[in-house]
Amino acid sequence: MVNVSEKKISKRTATATSIVCIPMEVLEKLNNDEMQTKKGSVFQTAIIAGIMAAKKTGELIPLCHPLGLQNCTINIYINRQNEVVIDCTASIEAKTGVEMEALVGASVAALTVYDMCKSLSHDIVIKETKLIQKTGGKRDFKRT
Repeated sequence: MVNVSEKKISKRTATATSIVCIPMEVLEKLNNDEMQTKKGSVFQTAIIAGIMAAKKTGELIPLCHPLGLQNCTINIYINRQNEVVIDCTASIEAKTGVEMEALVGASVAALTVYDMCKSLSHDIVIKETKLIQKTGGKRDFKRT
């Protein structure tokens, strides 16, 4: 684990995105049924799962600092390419950043979308997960 004892506390925020490719026939079924499957609401379940996972990042990723997140939000929408886009933003005032929390939150939300929809099709692909931006700490980052 990295020693952060000499670092200063600062406001840290990070946003990560996961993209899930779902076949059009599944998206049509979900849109017609208000994003519901036999298991329940796809997006609402994914939001809860992502937030829960972000809060447990220190338990899931070896050598990752356990953090008490001050905020975590997940937004899910369908983009112009008919892909499910999951944005997770985590924030805290601490000595270390929250990039891993945002990445874990987006990833687990994407896995939950897969799990909720797999009964309709196994032709679902979690295309990518990436850090979009972070602020606080030594330097800020913004993907262009």
